[in-house]
Amino acid sequence: MAEIEKTRPAPGPLWAAVARQTRAWLLARGLTLRDAVVLLPFAALLPPAREAFAAGGGWLPRIETPLTLAATLGPPLPAAAGQLSGDTVLDRLNAAALLRQQAWGAARERQDRRAFAQIVMALVDAAQAWRQAALARPPAERPAYWDAARTELPASAGPGAFEGLLLRVALEWAAQGGAAATDVLFEHRPAAWIVVRIGGGDELADAVLASTAAPALLVDADAPIEAPARPERWVCDGLEQEAQAAAAMVIDALNAGRVPVALVALDRVLVRRVRALLDRQQVPLIDETGWTLSTTRAAARLMSLLRAAGPAAGADARLDWLKSWPPALASRRALDSLEASWRGTRRPRDPEAGAALWTRAEAHLQPFGARRERPLSGWLALLHDSLAADASLDALRDDAAGQQLLQALRLQAPDAAWRDAADTLSLDLAGFTAWVDSTLEAAQFVPPPSPGAEVVLTPLARAIGRPFGQVVVPGADHRQLGAIEPPASLIGEALAELLGLDSAKRRRTRQRLAFAQLLRVPAVSLLRRRLDGDEPLAASPEVEALVLARARSGAPLPPEREWRSLQSAVAPALQQRPAPGAANDLPAQLSASTVEALRQCPYRFFARAVLRLAESDELDAGVQKRDYGTWLHAVLHRFHSQRGQHDQRAGEGGDAAALARAADEVTRELRLDAAELLPFRASFETFVPAYQAWLGEREAEGWRWEAGEADRAIEPAALQPHKLAGRLDRLDRGPGGALQLIDYKTGSVAGLKARVVRPLEDTQLAFYAALEPATRSAIYLALDDAKSPVVIEHKGVADSAAALIEGLAGELERLRDGAGLPALGEGSVCETCEARGLCRRDHWSVF
Repeated sequence: MAEIEKTRPAPGPLWAAVARQTRAWLLARGLTLRDAVVLLPFAALLPPAREAFAAGGGWLPRIETPLTLAATLGPPLPAAAGQLSGDTVLDRLNAAALLRQQAWGAARERQDRRAFAQIVMALVDAAQAWRQAALARPPAERPAYWDAARTELPASAGPGAFEGLLLRVALEWAAQGGAAATDVLFEHRPAAWIVVRIGGGDELADAVLASTAAPALLVDADAPIEAPARPERWVCDGLEQEAQAAAAMVIDALNAGRVPVALVALDRVLVRRVRALLDRQQVPLIDETGWTLSTTRAAARLMSLLRAAGPAAGADARLDWLKSWPPALASRRALDSLEASWRGTRRPRDPEAGAALWTRAEAHLQPFGARRERPLSGWLALLHDSLAADASLDALRDDAAGQQLLQALRLQAPDAAWRDAADTLSLDLAGFTAWVDSTLEAAQFVPPPSPGAEVVLTPLARAIGRPFGQVVVPGADHRQLGAIEPPASLIGEALAELLGLDSAKRRRTRQRLAFAQLLRVPAVSLLRRRLDGDEPLAASPEVEALVLARARSGAPLPPEREWRSLQSAVAPALQQRPAPGAANDLPAQLSASTVEALRQCPYRFFARAVLRLAESDELDAGVQKRDYGTWLHAVLHRFHSQRGQHDQRAGEGGDAAALARAADEVTRELRLDAAELLPFRASFETFVPAYQAWLGEREAEGWRWEAGEADRAIEPAALQPHKLAGRLDRLDRGPGGALQLIDYKTGSVAGLKARVVRPLEDTQLAFYAALEPATRSAIYLALDDAKSPVVIEHKGVADSAAALIEGLAGELERLRDGAGLPALGEGSVCETCEARGLCRRDHWSVF
C-alpha cells in the first residue's frame, strides 16, 4: 500500500487552489491528470471543482463522488430476496417478514400492530446503521468487523433484554447482506487517488485510500474557525421577524449582485415561512431540502381515494375524494348536485347528474372492498389499475410530486426483490391505507429547480465548498446550530463510538467543521431570535466559539445588531359600516329565514339572499341538537300522516307503538347513527306519553291533524315581482272549521314566549300565516321542554301577517330604488352571525 500524502489548500479561492496543488503533485510524480481520480464528498461540489480544473486547460482528471464513480464502473447490484438493501421501504417489508418468522415477533404483532410497526422501524434503522459502517471498510476487513461487533453487543438478559435481542437480529441481518455497489471502488486501479476532505472525513473515501497501492493524496480543505471571517450577526424578537429578516437579506443580496445566494435550512418551520415570503416576492429558488412527500397535493389525492374506499368512510371523506377526481369524470355541476342532495340544505341543480356521478364513483371504489385481505403486491396492482382507469395515473406522471410518489410506492416497474417482499405481506384495506400513509410520510419530495433561480435553499452540510456570493443563516441559535441530540436508536452512543457508527459526537464535529467552512464565503449573515414562543433562545455555541476565537486573534467581531424592518408611514383608513346596494339583484323568492334576516340586519340578508353565501356543515359530524329537531319533525309528520292508515288499538298503547315505529323508520331513512341518537331517543321516550296526553286533550276539543310539511307559495300584489314561499310544519282543523298553523320547535320555551310578547316582532309565524290566508290562529309547539309539549300562541296572527306584507312591500320598494343594505352591528344576532367576518364589524371605526 502506498503512503497517503496530505496537504492543505493554499489561501484564496478553494477549488482553484485544489486544482493547482493537484496538478503540481501529479506532475512531480510523473503522473498524467487524465488517469487520476478526484473524489469529493457530495455531488453539489462537482460543478465548481470541474470548472476549476477546466480553467487550467488540458486533460481533466475524473472528478466524482464515491457514489457517482461506483455507478459509472458497473450497474448496481440487485439485492437478493430478504437481504438488507439500504432501501428503507423494502427493508421494512423484509424486516416485518423476518420478525413474523419468530414466535415472539408474530405474537407482538397480534397484540399491538402499531407497536410492532415501531419495532420494525427500530430494527431497520439499526441494521442500516450497521451496514453503512461495515460498507465503509474494505470487503476483506468486514468479517473481523462483524466478529468485533458481536463481542460488544449488550447482554441478552436483564433490563433491556428485548432491545438487546432486536440489536442482535439487526446485526446478523446486516452481516448477511450482499456486496455493495461501492465495493467496485476497492478494485478500481487509477493512476492516482486524490480525496478532498471538506466538512469532516468520508469513511468510505478514507478506506479506499488506505487500501490502495496507487499514489494517494488527501487534500484537507477544512478551515479552522480562527479563519479571518467577518460575518454579520443579527438578532430579532420572534419567528415572524426572523423570517422577514432572512427574506429581506436574501433579496438585498440579489439586488446587490452577490449571487448565487445560499439560504441555509436549520429550522424547517422558519425556513418554510421564509420561502413563503420569497414566493410572495416572486423570487425563484432551488430547494435542495424538500419536504415530506405525504404533504404534497399528489399524496393528498391518493390518500383521499383510499379513505373514501374504506367500508366506514363517511360522506365527507367521499366528497373530499370526489372533489379531487379528474374533471372529466366529476363535472362541477354533477358534484355540486350530489353535495347538495347529501347535505339537504339546498335544492340540487341536476339531481340525475349527481346520482349518476355517485353510481360511477361507487363502481370505481367497489374493487377495494371486494376482498378482506390480499398481498401488498395485489393492493398495489389494484391501486395502479384504479388510478389508470380514471386518468389519475397520467396526472401523477405529469406532476413532479406525483412522479416521486409513484417511485416511492413502486407503482411502476418494481424489481424482483420488491415483488418478492410485497408478496409476503397480507393486509386488509385499513392496513394497506396505513402502509401507504407511512411510506409517503417517510419519503421526501424534492421539487425541481425554478428556472433562472439564484437562491439555493440547502442544509448546512451541503452549503459548504460552493461558490456562493452570500450565505444567509437564519436559526443560528443554541437549539438549531450546536445542540446535537442522539436519535432514538437501539444502538447507544457508547456502542456507536466504539464500533465506528454515526454518533452525536461525530455529528457535532461535522457540524462544527461545516460551520467553519461556511465562513469562507465573502458575505455571511447569521440571524437568530430571542424567543421561540415563550421559550428564550441563546446564541449558538458555534457562533460563540467563533467570537472567542476572533477575540483571541486580536480582531474581535462587531456585536450583534438589532434587525428592524423597513417601515413607511401609512395614513390610517377608517373602516365604515358597509351598506351595499342590490337594486337589480334582489331574490325573486323570499323565505321566512331571508325575511327574518332582512329585519334583523339588512347586511345579513345581503350575504344570505343576494350573495347566496352559506356555511357548509360537516356531513359526518355527530348527531347535534339541530339533527334531533329535524328527526323529531319527521317522526311526528310520519306518525300523523300514517295514523289513519293502521288499525287503532284501544288506549294509549296504539299511538305509542306507532310513534316508536315512526321513530325507527325515520332514523333509518335519515341514516342517523342509533348510538349517537341514543341520548335524544331517551328524551323522546319521555316525550311520547306527554305528547299522547296533549294530543288526546286536543282531539277532545275537536282538533284534527289536516296536513304536514305542506309547501305553500303566494304572490301578493303589494310585493310584485317577488313571491313568498315556505313549508308549513303542520295545519290542524278545529271546531267550526277553524284552521290553526303549528310550528314545531325544539328551542327554549322562554325564548319562544319572548318572540310573541310583541307580535309584530315575530316574523316566522306571521310569514307562515301569510302563506296560508285561511289561518285563524298560529302557535309554536315546544317539543323539548321538561313540560313538553308547550303551546305558545301568537295572538292576532292574521293582523301580524298583513302588517308583515305591508312593511315588506315598502322595504323591497326602497331596495329596488337603490337603497343600501347596511350592517347594523347591534343586537344578539351579531354574536352568532355567520357574516360577521364579511361585514368587518370588529374593525369599524364607529359602532
